[in-house]
Order: sequence, then C-alpha cells, then structure tokens
Amino acid sequence: MVQLYNLHPFGSQQVVPCKQEPELFCCSRDALLVACAPGACRVEVFAVGCSELCEPLGSFSTLGRVLRMAYSEAGDYVVTIEEKNKAIFLRAYVNWRGDLLVGCKNKLVLFCLKQLVVSQDLTILDFERSLILHIQNVTPAEVAFCAGYVAITAELEVLILKLEPSEKAADSTGQRHFEPTGPEEVAIESVLEEAESSQLPDCDDFVICQQPVELLGEESELCGISITLESTGLVGENSHFQMQYLLYRRFTPDLSSFVFSSEESKLHSLQLLPMYEMGSFMKAEGTETTKRELLRLFCFFSLPHVGYLYAVSNLVELISTYQYSEKSQQAVLTPQFLHVITSNNLQCFTVRCSAAAARDEDPYIDTSLKACPPAQLDVCTLRMQLFIGLKAISHFKNHVIVLTKADTEDLTEKKKPSRRFLSRKADNQPKVLPESEPGWNLYIVKTTSTLQLYREMVDYSKTYENVRTESCIHLLSEAHLLVRTALMDPDLKESEEKEDLLAAFRDSCALLGDCYSRFDTKDFHLALPYYKMSGLSMADILKRVDLSSENEAHKYGKGFIFYLQHVLYEDTNEELTEDLAAKVLQIFYLAEPSQMPHVVCSPCTKNMRPKMAMDYLEKVEMVVPSVVVTLCKASLALKMGDQIRCQKELDSYTEMILVCGFIVEPRLLRQQIKGQVRPTELAVYLHETRPGFLVASVLALHENSKMELEEADSYIKMLSAKGGDGVPQLLVDFWEALLVACFQEEVVQKLHFKLASQYVWRLCRKELPDTKPLKTTEDLVNSCCHYGLIFPWVSFMMSLAPPSEQNSSEDLSKLQLGQYETAIDRLLERCPETVIPYAQHELKDEHQALWWKKLLPELCRRTRCAGDNYPVLLSSLKVQQEETSDLNTMKSSV
Repeated sequence: MVQLYNLHPFGSQQVVPCKQEPELFCCSRDALLVACAPGACRVEVFAVGCSELCEPLGSFSTLGRVLRMAYSEAGDYVVTIEEKNKAIFLRAYVNWRGDLLVGCKNKLVLFCLKQLVVSQDLTILDFERSLILHIQNVTPAEVAFCAGYVAITAELEVLILKLEPSEKAADSTGQRHFEPTGPEEVAIESVLEEAESSQLPDCDDFVICQQPVELLGEESELCGISITLESTGLVGENSHFQMQYLLYRRFTPDLSSFVFSSEESKLHSLQLLPMYEMGSFMKAEGTETTKRELLRLFCFFSLPHVGYLYAVSNLVELISTYQYSEKSQQAVLTPQFLHVITSNNLQCFTVRCSAAAARDEDPYIDTSLKACPPAQLDVCTLRMQLFIGLKAISHFKNHVIVLTKADTEDLTEKKKPSRRFLSRKADNQPKVLPESEPGWNLYIVKTTSTLQLYREMVDYSKTYENVRTESCIHLLSEAHLLVRTALMDPDLKESEEKEDLLAAFRDSCALLGDCYSRFDTKDFHLALPYYKMSGLSMADILKRVDLSSENEAHKYGKGFIFYLQHVLYEDTNEELTEDLAAKVLQIFYLAEPSQMPHVVCSPCTKNMRPKMAMDYLEKVEMVVPSVVVTLCKASLALKMGDQIRCQKELDSYTEMILVCGFIVEPRLLRQQIKGQVRPTELAVYLHETRPGFLVASVLALHENSKMELEEADSYIKMLSAKGGDGVPQLLVDFWEALLVACFQEEVVQKLHFKLASQYVWRLCRKELPDTKPLKTTEDLVNSCCHYGLIFPWVSFMMSLAPPSEQNSSEDLSKLQLGQYETAIDRLLERCPETVIPYAQHELKDEHQALWWKKLLPELCRRTRCAGDNYPVLLSSLKVQQEETSDLNTMKSSV
C-alpha cells in the first residue's frame, strides 16, 4: 500500500544550456554528460552543483551515434555503446579505474580496468576482458553489475547472480558450465509447454502468457536459464569464478489496456544500488586507514505500473512494491528516494534501503536498546511535479535531471500558423521556431535538503496526532529514516551539518518515543528503545509526557508505563527530584500497583518521601500481599528510623520465604552507585542482627545468578568495613556455605584456594576471627565431602598453637582441603614446619611424584635464599631427602 502525503521534496529548477538537442545523458561525480541527438556524434559536459547556474565545461567527440551511455561511480569512468556505419562499438572514456559489464545478445562480457606500467614515468590504463557469461534461453535487455553481483532483465524476466573468485580450475577450454535444471525437470516443463500449446488455436489474435514465478536462493537454479562461465583473464591471475543463483522472477504481461503491446509492458529501469559503511584496516607500514565496505546491495526493476525493490546479500528478500498512479516511463533509485517519471509527472517515493542496511550495520537494532522502522513499512508518495513530455531521468547527489520532449504531433500543430496570418510571401519562406520553443528541454531539479524536508514531515505529522495515530507514526518513521539515511552516507564528514543531522536524529527518536508511549498500538514496547536513542533523561521524558497531552485519561499509555518499568529496573545513576519521584509512585500505584516494590527499590526514586511510599505500599498490600512488599516496608521503616517496625515486618514471614523475596528483588540488599555495588540500609541492619540470614540471602543471590562471586566478596567486605587484604569472618562463613551448596567444579576450586589460604594466613599470624564462625568443623564435616577427619599433619600444627587459642584449632581442623601444589606453596610461605608432615600424609599413590617434582625443588630454592626460616627449611630438606631415598629403595625392591 502506498501512502500519499503532500510534501515538497523538490526545490528550484534550472535549464541546461545545451547547444543541440539532447538524446541521452548521465551524471558523473561532479558533472552532467549529455549525448547530442543522432548525427551530432558529440557529448557535452556541464558543471552541476557548484553554483546556481549550470555552466558548460566543454565537449568531446564520439566515434558514432551514442545508443547507450552509463557512468560508473566505483570506477569513475563513462562507457558508451555507439553505432557507425551499422557497426556497434563499445567505448570507455576514462581517466579513472573500475570494472565494466557489457550485455550482448546471448552473453555478458566482464572487463577489468588495469594500470599498465610502461616506464618509470608513464602509466597507462586499459581494459582487459576477464570473463564471459554465455547465456541460453534468455536475451538480456538490461544488465547491471556491482560488487560481484550481476542482474539481468529480459522483457518479463529478472535474474540475479553472484560471482565469486574460485580456486577450482575450469575445463581445458577455460569454461565452467551451470545447468540450473535437471533432465527430469526440463522434460516435465517441455511436456507442459507442448500440452499448453496444443490446446491453443494457431491464431495471431492470441497472446501466450507464461505463469508468473518467483524463485529465491537455491530454488532459482530451476529457472531454466543455463549459463557457462568462460575465463579469459591472464593465467596466474585469479581468473576463475564460481556462480550462485540468487533470484529469478517471471511476470505476466500487463493486459490492462485494450491494445496490447509487448514494448509497453516489458521491464525497465534495472538498477543495483550499494550502501557502504566505513571500515578501517592496517597498512603494511603500520598506519591505519579507512575504506568503504559493502553493507547491503539493493536491486530495483519496474513494470509499467509496478516497481519492485529487493535487498540482496546471500539471501534475497522483497522489501517494497511501488504502485504507480499511471504508466511509468523510467525510474531511478537513490538511498533516500525513488524518482519515477510518467509522460507528464515526476513522482517521488520513499524507500527502505536504510532500514534494511541499518540492521546489518548495528546488531543492537530491534532490541530494548535500539530500534528502527521496519524495512517492510508501507512506502509513500511525497509529491507529483508536472512536466510535459517526460522522456528520461537521472540522479546526481541532491539533483534530479529530467529530459522533456514534445511529441511530433504537438510540434507540428505548434508550427502551423493561424489561417488569418497566411500569405504568399509567408508560404514561400521556411518557418523557424523561436529559440524559446525548441520542442525539448533538459532540466536540473534541486531536491530539498534533508533537514528542511525532515522539519516539514514533523510539522505535517502534527495534523494526524489526535486523529489518525497510525499516519502520525508512519510519517515520523519516514522522517526518522530520511535522517538515518543521510547519516549513513560514508562521505559525510565531521561538520556542522553532521551535528545538525545527529540532533535531528535524536529529535526524531524522541518524537517516535512520544507516539509509542501515548498511542494505543501493538508496538507500544518501541517507546523504550526510541526514548533511549533520544539521549533524554527520565526527568526530561516525564516532563515531555506531562506537556504533550492535556487529556489526563490518555496521558500515560501502555508504552510509557513499559518504558518507565524497564528504566526503573535498570541500575542507573539518574536520581529524580522528590516531586518527580512522587509522580512516578503515583503513576504506578494507579497503573501497575504490583510493580510498586520495584519502583521503591529503584535508585531513581532515592529522593522519594518514605512516608508517602509506605502509605502506597500498605494500600497495595491490602489488595496484593507479597513478601517483596513486606521487605520493602521493612526497608522504608529503617529509612524512617523505626527499627521496631522493621523487625516486626521481618517477623511476618519465615527466613526461607524472606530469602525468596530477596531473589525477586535483589536491590533490597544491594544497590549500584556509579557502577559499584554497595549494601543497603536493610543489609547493614541484617548484618548486625541476623548475620546467618544475611549470608543465606547472599548465597541465594549468587546461586540464582543475581550476584557474581567476586561481587559478593567485595559486597561482604563493605558490610564488614574490611578493606585491603583483610578477610572478615562473615566472608569466610559465606565461602564455607557456598562450598557446601555449590556443585560447579570451577567455583569449588576457587573456594578451596580461598579457604585454605585464609586458614593458613590466620594460623601463621595467630589472628582470631573478628566474629564467631557460623559453622563449626563438625557442621562442615557432616554437611559436605570437602571436609574430612583430622589428619596427623593437622594435629601436628595444632600442637604448635597455645592451648588458649581455641579458635585456631577450628581453622586447623578446617584446613584439610585444597590443591596439593598450592597447599605446599602456602605452607612453605607461612608455616614451613608443617610441610613435611603434610607431604607424608597427602603425597601418596598418584600424587607421590610431587615429592621430587614440586617439594624437593621448592625446598632447595628456598633454602638457598632463606632468612629466618633457614634452619627449619634445612631440616625439612634433610627429611625430604631421606623420604626420597626411602621411596627410591621401595621402587628398586619392587
């Protein structure tokens, strides 16, 4: 469906001062090239875009009459097909570089333009024929080539191919054959054709129409068109190619008119349009440079009354269909618009190229972070501009060039003077047309700037915002895509224009966010990504919504609630004022009362009045009671300085159910401020009054992926006010509880190391825990397999400690785990007297090799550079040597 909006995409226009009647024209990067009418054999060149006037730059002669002319943006050259003495010539007018595809009756020829170094001071450019595509069962009418993709149209058929260099060698003739249809399928198709033809009378009054077909991807190989690749490049260069069919489509003739003409129903305006992004790569000398990388390719072709736009990559998909109001003559596709000419109208349609390419460029589009109007969004017509006798059209940057020619009948009528002015004298003298009426004109029409047209679209959308919401969203989506397309131009440099475009882009996102937040639409969830892309704060958006609607009943739509809910769930640094926080509480109490606990816990509502929040929660609890509401009330009671009420609220549920409440809303225990996790007032209160319950709650958060291990470590250290390398007993309690509950081997190994290190560290420093441990040795031995019976080497260590240090014996008893090599290192560093008893007990069986692989080298190394521990290490080394000798003796006897 095509929408119609009366906008103004076209601005001023000027006439090209051609000396002779133009026949063909095309645009280069900064010039307009006009091929003169038959017999002139000349191309005139005009400057475009430099000033308001179209100034002649010069001209050059051609070999013969120009039948076709095209410009290559990638190669920066002009190529012509010329006729002289009934012979056809292909010529390239070039000071530049690039590849060229030429269509012939039954083949396509690919030329590569190369630099030939003649001498040190002379380099010439020349085309080399590198590939021929021999085609059967179709005669190309138009061809297009871009980035290795080939598009071919016949009268009513379209075929898109992809060429890629191949390592496979061709046959002895340099040819590779592609037969897209199998023998059985060919036979079936032939039988069907014979059956159809046998039923039709042999009469010129009938037109045989084949059934319309669309084949995508691998299915397009069944199109019946066979192609043979013949490599003609130099040996040694990568001249072999492989081919992939991407799309085949066949149409039926347009029989809407009473008089059928195949010439007037065939396809026209085949075009491949690339969209690029700027990528960076490193040169050999180490410098970084940028280059264009193909983002997405688009293919357009048109029937007289319908145009088709496909997105082409490894897969092909139809993006848009264009229905014309009258029969089209020609069309030209640009990244922002499709310009179509009929006999008397220049029409401008919107396109969806940037919507498709943006999704290739940014993987975050279509998520909660970013959005973009869909590529399948209905297109619209912006305007129809009247021109009499339109014949051809081309596009150049922000200009559209059109050629008008009056029909022969019109000129004849115009030449005939009125009867009352006839005389013998006048009859004998030839009548010359005035210069102002040559019968043809070449116009350059300047298109409206992106920002000006964007503002017009936004103003136009306001007429629909209270009447037709879908039209309002559609028009704002068009405005958004218009600006997005301009920003995706790889030639756009850092400038004031780019800053203005970025500002317009953010503004369009905010306007779309407003629409999706207020209107009753199925896509209300898009309010979230569009508001995020706008760069506005939550406070700004709250004020926008308050100002945008006078009707209180429609002020807060589903989209706005959806946006607020998600933002309030995020850990953000934005803090609303007391009034705005109160406004948010009121909104959710009326719209989503079940979400009130999460609103209260958000860092955004930090400045809310606790009494007001408590009143709302009490009302919610009467309707929807839950443990999360109770925990929120306990937290608010602490903020109000009422510990008795906090305790009362906590006593309303068992600790197991309270833990479940913390899993649902972890921000009751932890808050994130500037990227750092900090304990809440409720967490501090539980640390002082219910440390075991707090450890169980933190453990539940970790086990439910709400808190990482390192995050939990720093969190508990903050609670215990322990900085640096100090480890509070509450953290040891958490590690021990996690070791009992955890089944992940990687986490278990980390806990082994942490606990063993802490036990040894305390023993060596004779430091007691800062609080009473929550679990005794007996508790741990009975609850998990990581702790076992007390080993002799542990008893030896316990004998070193004074009898008064009862808590040290707990650490010694627990020190019965850990990795062997890590344990040896730790013991040598902090308690070398115990390393031999430890090794005698632990390094047995498959671990026996660690005696001489780990323990002996470490003792030797540390003995050489030891200080105060030298006697102990020397004694241990002697014992180790004796143990090693005994082990070797045992091995020999075995």
